[in-house]
Amino acid sequence: MSDSDLSSKYVLQTAGFDARFPNTNQTRHCFQNYTDYFKCVAAKGDDFAPCKQFKRAYNSLCPSQYISLTIGKWDDQRENGTFPASLEP
Repeated sequence: MSDSDLSSKYVLQTAGFDARFPNTNQTRHCFQNYTDYFKCVAAKGDDFAPCKQFKRAYNSLCPSQYISLTIGKWDDQRENGTFPASLEP
């Protein structure tokens, strides 16, 4: 497959600039996008396309090791009702 075939098949995106987090450690930005995603899903459902932007953002901003360790912990906390932030829309 040539490079042009690959570039037309896949679109690479990352999270855009967020004025709430200029020139800072992206941990808070990662956490905020994670909570925004689940708030959006609670309000609009899994199939609502704009919610997926939050998921792409936290997957892009959070380091891969952070995703496997911390986000796994957050998922467990959400399921147990002990997550430290409100996920109500």
